[in-house]
Amino acid sequence: MARPIAETPILTGEDAIRFEERMREVENLTKEQRAENTRLLKEAVKEAKKLITVCL
Repeated sequence: MARPIAETPILTGEDAIRFEERMREVENLTKEQRAENTRLLKEAVKEAKKLITVCL
């Protein structure tokens, strides 16, 4: 049987400030920066797949 999902904690103080700052950073990325981030992530995943073996 599934376990109930706990409530999401409310951020306060320094955690809340840090979260808001990081949210603004993401919103300020240009399309080119987002595309570059996506390219780098896909490249990292491709490299990681070379190291991972799944046995069923």
